[in-house]
Amino acid sequence: MAEAERGQGLAQEAAASGSAEPGEQPEAVQRGSCQEEDDSCSDYGSHDKVGTVLGRFVPNGNVLFPDTFETNRLLFYERFKAYQDYILADCKASEVKEFTAEYLEKVLEPSGWQAIWRTNVFEVLVEVEDVEYSALKAVVRLGEPFLCESSTSTFTLECMQELLKLKEHRVPLLELWMVYDESGEFDQTALAIEHVRFFYQYIWRSWDEEDDDDFDYFVRCVEPRLRLYYDILEHRVPSGLVADYHNLLSQCEELYKKFLNLRNSISSSDSDSEAENVSMVEGLKLYNEVEHLKQKLKLIENPLLRYMFGYEKHTGLQAKGIRPTGAKITHVVSSTMMSSLLHSLLRDKLYPEPPDEELEIQFHSDLLTAVNACYEGDTVIICPGHYIVDGMFCIADSVELEGYGLPDDIVIEKQGKGDSFVECSGANVRISNLKFVQHDAVEGVLSVHHGKTTLENTVLQCETTGVTVRTSAELLMKNSDLYGAKGAGVEIYPGSTCTLIGNGIHHCREGILIKDFLDDHYDLPKITMVNNVIHNNEGYGFVLVKPTIPSDVKDNPAERLEENIQNTQSDGEVDNVRGLGPEKLCECASNEMELYERTEISGQTESNYEIANELGATSAKKSQMHKKRLSELGITEADDNLMSQEMFVSIVGNQFKHNGKGSFGIFLF
Repeated sequence: MAEAERGQGLAQEAAASGSAEPGEQPEAVQRGSCQEEDDSCSDYGSHDKVGTVLGRFVPNGNVLFPDTFETNRLLFYERFKAYQDYILADCKASEVKEFTAEYLEKVLEPSGWQAIWRTNVFEVLVEVEDVEYSALKAVVRLGEPFLCESSTSTFTLECMQELLKLKEHRVPLLELWMVYDESGEFDQTALAIEHVRFFYQYIWRSWDEEDDDDFDYFVRCVEPRLRLYYDILEHRVPSGLVADYHNLLSQCEELYKKFLNLRNSISSSDSDSEAENVSMVEGLKLYNEVEHLKQKLKLIENPLLRYMFGYEKHTGLQAKGIRPTGAKITHVVSSTMMSSLLHSLLRDKLYPEPPDEELEIQFHSDLLTAVNACYEGDTVIICPGHYIVDGMFCIADSVELEGYGLPDDIVIEKQGKGDSFVECSGANVRISNLKFVQHDAVEGVLSVHHGKTTLENTVLQCETTGVTVRTSAELLMKNSDLYGAKGAGVEIYPGSTCTLIGNGIHHCREGILIKDFLDDHYDLPKITMVNNVIHNNEGYGFVLVKPTIPSDVKDNPAERLEENIQNTQSDGEVDNVRGLGPEKLCECASNEMELYERTEISGQTESNYEIANELGATSAKKSQMHKKRLSELGITEADDNLMSQEMFVSIVGNQFKHNGKGSFGIFLF
């Protein structure tokens, strides 16, 4: 964007901003906090609002310093507009410092304002006399009266004067918080400092300048990182993923510093010694590690890939084991207990087998309390009713949750924000005849972390993802209905076992998604899909996520290795169906309806075969890539069991209907 246009835009924004009248509560303070009863309140804000009004920040308690401008309540669209239209425009990463300096030179008042200089050790009032835009430095002197607070008592007036003298009165501009001024003359100065401070604190990475390319920096880095910041702020990202992101970021910054130090030491040395060769190998290793971490960070920063790849969550669920007394208890949950209901329960569920054994029963009105009271082998029988749950179910033991009635009569609805709704890690968890309604969970309605979980005759009304089957976990889902997921209905991780029989998966973003398992650290998943109906999903009915394979390990199209697919259909049956054309169908059909039905059956069989074939071929590619890695290491003979490892796939009789992008898709990254 031309400088004149940027300057004109800034002038318009400054004119629209204005300031609060004396004695009135500033508009920014009024709109800064969300009302609890307004669930639609969001830091993303409204794109219809014009300008930014800065209010006064009044700290709590007796504070030595004057009030400052309130700048930490800016909405997403305000920062987005500033970076896109006024500060960065279409610059490259190598031009960021230049564009930032130009922006500050146009907007900042170079002198005549007071600020609080804040460091980790002290805070002191200063007056700004000049600004060095390209260096992001301000020339300051101590304010009058002298105001200073520190964690120690050593920062006297004389000490601060000496410190400023050593620094030649030049301090970092981004460490200054401007003192509030009611005239409105310095609003844009305070706002500009905040935009640049926020950028270097949350958006800029020390390696960005070296990643310069033809894509403009705003689109490539600023927008996704800014969106991630506000998604985290509004609890739209799982807490575990947030922790992973910050951990990856810290690791990457630390390794990048080591890489820079090593590179500088090599470049400053003229010798060609053995030690330098070792340093170059170490530098290459550090570079590869940094690139690997940067790739992981980009996956999390991208809002689409973030939910496609997720993260390896290490659940903290701890199994209780067998009850100290050795007893197994049946927990009955009901909001009210009528005599007729009790009679039916005694007849159908609570009569012990064999009859001579005693059955210990506990009654509960709160479902979460009942589940939390369970030990290994307990059963929870849930009577008809609508149960509101503020929290999540953590099932770490082999426990059975059974609804007494039809799923639509036993509704378990989540309220309140949280990462998950139901988390299972027990060796054998069984859930049946229930309906789960999810609200405000960042993760899916159900996550299986370890062990085996069986869902039967269950309805899952989702809001984010549906069911997640983590690595080493097993899911058996039968005769259930899942719908409404904004991500995938079922997410299958590498190394997991997933059996889906007779289910309906519909009105989700994607029906079923299998995450990348080509990485050398992952085991192959085992997948069985029989007689499911996957329909009316926004994207594909079935999606396989995998990386783009290097050309040297791509298989020949003629070598699809169909023998790797353990399909319950015979090869002859598949070939017969695939070769069934309209003429043949016409010969067999007696009318147009029969022709349509048989063509549809052929299409469904084709989809089942295509999915199984692609999964088997990808399994073969993994084996081929692994052999190549072993060969590079000089290992020519490997364990036969390891090298012959293949994915078990049984995909039969599934119907794929009315999915927006088709039955089957591959997401390459």
